[in-house]
Amino acid sequence: MKINNFNSVGMNPYKKNLEKSAELSKTTAKQDKVEISSAAKDLQTNEVSKARQEKINEIKSQIENGTYTVDPKAVAKGLLNFYQK
Repeated sequence: MKINNFNSVGMNPYKKNLEKSAELSKTTAKQDKVEISSAAKDLQTNEVSKARQEKINEIKSQIENGTYTVDPKAVAKGLLNFYQK
């Protein structure tokens, strides 16, 4: 099979496309930016989070002491309530 060379030897269209995409990526470099609203900041320092942290610390100390017990009925009830919704 003979393939005739119609295009010039020094021209590679794929390389040209890669160069164009590289230029576009350099010029359109975007940066992500996150802004936290004042309402969200209030939620982070709310009384609920302080009470939750106290409860977590209490449970941690019970686990370390070996006095923490799990109520299987409460767990089963919670699972049922979750999956019934």
